[in-house]
Amino acid sequence: METPTIAQAAKLFAEHKLSPVELTQACIDKIAALDGTLNAFITTTPERALADARAAEARIMAGNARGPLDGIPIAHKDIYGTKGIATTAHSALLQGWVPTEDAVTVGKLADAGITMLGKLATHEFAMGGPSFDLPWPPARNPWHPDHFTSGSSSGTGAAVAAGFILGGTGSDTGGSIRGPASLCGIAGIKPTYGLCSRVGILPLSQSLDHAGPMAWNVQDCAILLQAMAGYDPTDPASANRPVPDFSAGLGRDAKGMKIGVVRHWHETDAPVSNAVQKGIDEALGIWKAQGAEIVDVVLPSLYEFQACCYVILISEAYAVHEPWMKTRFNDYGERLRMRLASGALMTSADYVQALRRRLELCTIVAQATKGIDILITAGAQAEAPRIDGMPLWANTDKPGFTQPFNVLGWPAMAICSGFGVGGLPVAIQIAAKPFQEAKLFQVADAFEQATPFRTTRPSLAAPAPGLAAGLATGLAAAGLNLPASDMAGLGEVVADLASTASALKSNRSYVVEPANVFSLRKGV
Repeated sequence: METPTIAQAAKLFAEHKLSPVELTQACIDKIAALDGTLNAFITTTPERALADARAAEARIMAGNARGPLDGIPIAHKDIYGTKGIATTAHSALLQGWVPTEDAVTVGKLADAGITMLGKLATHEFAMGGPSFDLPWPPARNPWHPDHFTSGSSSGTGAAVAAGFILGGTGSDTGGSIRGPASLCGIAGIKPTYGLCSRVGILPLSQSLDHAGPMAWNVQDCAILLQAMAGYDPTDPASANRPVPDFSAGLGRDAKGMKIGVVRHWHETDAPVSNAVQKGIDEALGIWKAQGAEIVDVVLPSLYEFQACCYVILISEAYAVHEPWMKTRFNDYGERLRMRLASGALMTSADYVQALRRRLELCTIVAQATKGIDILITAGAQAEAPRIDGMPLWANTDKPGFTQPFNVLGWPAMAICSGFGVGGLPVAIQIAAKPFQEAKLFQVADAFEQATPFRTTRPSLAAPAPGLAAGLATGLAAAGLNLPASDMAGLGEVVADLASTASALKSNRSYVVEPANVFSLRKGV
């Protein structure tokens, strides 16, 4: 079955042309067949999902559907607490931990009727980067499994792009929704700070953490956000204001919008690939043709936002993890423990100065964007890099286009804007002012509807059967017993060695055949 969008599935359910049970089973089958290649899931919950689907089907058949999410298969990033289901943060530290309560957003989506397929891979505690020394291997990019998904909502990006789920949850502290959306060719929104509750989601940086949805297209993100958003008095940062209709502007064009282009970010601060630049230019052309006004905007450099974001993030993250860092340091993966250790070196003065600079940046940007409805820049600098050989500080060593909007607290969304080298997707990022998500969705949807990029899904092949078992057998014969967590990395090494060895094979003349070398030297 070709994976439908959320909106398409809801329509098919209402017309009794597709059942939630059929769709959920198709997703379960696809995960079972193909996730061995992508590692998008840490935990699957097929029995729970089918029970949810049967309940949704009964409601729909009785004319009591709860809304467009009733019966829709989704999954949660594995930092979202799920009652009775393990929540690991992709870390040995929490392996086996089972929460007794759902995160607030998990409960809201359950109330909307979703079917829950499981828990998704993340970078360790939403920060660690792609690591091979954890109990579970890192998620891989469905467009090319040798390439990076970005992170930290890596499993959600991979699972949505592959069609394993119709949507999923992510978190975004410096770009962790929009990064995977960009590199995996899907849509993902970091809403306004405070729009979605973070209660029950494992924290990283309370000043910068955002919860939000990821899906195949803009419309589906709007549907998911409608269910996730809302005031939560138990979250100190939660915004006490009515939730608007996020889908109100869908289907309209960008006429009358004033769109600001932050050119120096993607032309000077962090020059982008040709494919990314092409996507930005095409988007501007489409919106201008629809009647939008396009203007250039100059903002502080990406480096200023990066410095501010990272000092706040690492200081607050270390405060969260300090007890474990002192007692269970080696239970963290190498990437995360090195990053967290740097937080111990930040001074209180550094942290306060970053908070002060954040306020200044917010004021500067507010002044520079008066009268502007939307900002556009790149989603990521280039197509996804290979996942192997990434340096320890990968994903934090360069300024990102996403970090400014965590610092500002503005809503920002990444959507696919084309394909570049190797058929890998690229993305634009669209941002709006606080609580203007409906306007953001309208402009993003106007681009999406005018382009063909939602008609192409990645093509996946099932993993070779018995690879892990074959590796284990070979290692045992050599007297080695490696943990299961090392098998994915070993599989890559073996594949690379096999490729290298095959390149050496050729038909050689008799005189250079190794078996004849010694006799030839004797003159025989």
